[in-house]
Amino acid sequence: MKLNGNKILITGATSGIGKALTERFCELDNQITAIGRNEEKLQQLAQFDNQIVPFKCDISLQSDFDRLVSFIDDEHKDLNILINNAGIQYNCNLSDESYTLQHIEKEINTNLTAPIKLIKCLLPFLEMNSNSAIVNISSGLGIVPKAKSAVYCGTKAGIHIFSKSLRYQLPKVEVFEIIPPLVNTAMTKGRGKGKISPEKLVDEFIKAFEADRYEVNIHKVKLLRLINRISPKLADKIMKGATI
Repeated sequence: MKLNGNKILITGATSGIGKALTERFCELDNQITAIGRNEEKLQQLAQFDNQIVPFKCDISLQSDFDRLVSFIDDEHKDLNILINNAGIQYNCNLSDESYTLQHIEKEINTNLTAPIKLIKCLLPFLEMNSNSAIVNISSGLGIVPKAKSAVYCGTKAGIHIFSKSLRYQLPKVEVFEIIPPLVNTAMTKGRGKGKISPEKLVDEFIKAFEADRYEVNIHKVKLLRLINRISPKLADKIMKGATI
């Protein structure tokens, strides 16, 4: 993949992995449509570089989703890279009274349904433009789950399998999957040890992206997948009680 001169849309761009991706791709001379829910954070991000176009949107809400698709259709038909980064995780058990049906719906819509719908709606633009790619952010928890956050683990497993299948379907668009370990973001605050920074994740991804390596296992996920291949029972034992 060519690293510069692209028109890129990044969801969840105002913090964590999304912010690190936005800043790095700007440094590589790309134009970014940055999607986020917080107007103040979006405006702060836009001050980083004049190549960033902020767009306030909660992709899990149909009205916001429709506005975003119309915006791209009206003003950014030359979009050639879509990065589905937005995600939420409620670190709960399904039996927790505080974990409601609304939480479940929000988690599934944000992590799984909205990315698939966004790909479907923006695919005509991606197929029309050169150097086109879709980048989906899954998780090591989509490979080997933990006890808590079963819905989150399920959505990330869904994105993992969806990305593999989609790769078979799209001869004109490259489909990448970033599979992170525990990353030091607001979502993981107070949980787990040995986190990597979003910037380190982006360092690893950019090398894989340029080399057209489609499944990008980040940091400790490489070891997790090796253990899971050799001894799935051991991988399950390691991850079952994980606090990430």
